[in-house]
Amino acid sequence: MRPTATYDAVVVGARPAGAATAMLLARAGLRVLVIDRAAYGTDTVSTHALLRGAVLQLARWGLLDRIAAAGTPAVERCVFRYGRRDLEVPIKPRAGVEALYAPRRTVLDPILVDAARDAGADIRFGVSVTGLAGNGRVTGVVGHDEDGRPFAANARFTIGADGIGSSVSRLVGAPVEQSAESAAGFIYGYRGGLPADRYQLWYQPGVAVGSFPTNHGQACVFAASSPARMRRELRGGAGPAYANLLAEAAPELLDGVHRPRRLRLFAGRRTGYVRRSHGPGWALVGDAGYYKDPITSHGLTDALRDAELLSRAIIAAASGEAAEPMALARYQSVRDRLSARLFTVTDQIASFRWNLDRIPGLLTDLSDAMVDETNWLSELDARHSRPAIAPSG
Repeated sequence: MRPTATYDAVVVGARPAGAATAMLLARAGLRVLVIDRAAYGTDTVSTHALLRGAVLQLARWGLLDRIAAAGTPAVERCVFRYGRRDLEVPIKPRAGVEALYAPRRTVLDPILVDAARDAGADIRFGVSVTGLAGNGRVTGVVGHDEDGRPFAANARFTIGADGIGSSVSRLVGAPVEQSAESAAGFIYGYRGGLPADRYQLWYQPGVAVGSFPTNHGQACVFAASSPARMRRELRGGAGPAYANLLAEAAPELLDGVHRPRRLRLFAGRRTGYVRRSHGPGWALVGDAGYYKDPITSHGLTDALRDAELLSRAIIAAASGEAAEPMALARYQSVRDRLSARLFTVTDQIASFRWNLDRIPGLLTDLSDAMVDETNWLSELDARHSRPAIAPSG
């Protein structure tokens, strides 16, 4: 085994939450290691949609131009269809955001990883974590690379950004502090021939359909329902189930467009949760610490928002500006406060216990919560300065 390296922070997971956290820590001068068991640039299950808070973060970090340069369409409006009623909402310029984007994960994830590497983070793929170092306080990770060779790294902070099945959260025994009640089942695929300038969302009792324009002239088109309904539909196969749900909520998607490419399923077995996300020497970010149903397409926005919250807490602790327990506790407190309304309304929408009179009000509640979130993020730099950190070693 190689000699154990020492870092200010080791981030487990190189998806958006982990890569963005690593980038911000490295930009502040911390020595950062990022490890991920997957390969660079691989795809993953995702609705792709970046909502205003996520676009704001990418713009603040100087990365939004890379998203646009990759051919990601600029979304200028959202169109909601409740049965036969249509509501078109333009994306008005606000908080420096003039459009929304829905990049493929094969576009977004590498951009964030490259930005972390450009900032000085050490990035290693093909590394799996099997344990944590330390006694009472987490002081790093142990594991192995893709060839089975042992791997170890020491760090003052160990950050779990390794998703729903987080190894770090399991190894530290992070308890769930709040649980949602509902989970939606999804089928999605990619197809051409749909407008590239808008998010489109269709609602019928028991079914929701969305179309998000993404790269390569394609749109990510999802159909969602309750897990029980989805299981019944899937008895006839994924293709017929997808067609049945589209026909019920958005029959226009069945005509005049190319056939969808390979379909992907998200079975709706996991309800949302809020985990305790900090402890001596460790913290959780992204889905590792907080997850809500994808029905509101807010997961990537959560990831980029919380990367900033956690990185600022760690920078404050590393600089001596704040005591570590206080800084990390504040991270979770702010995250939970910004998430509370989003978590609740997402659970209500994912329940599919709404009708066409109720769903517009739920989406208005969701929009109001996202406005508050964006306003908070847009004022972040004015409220808090970033302490300068000298590189370790």
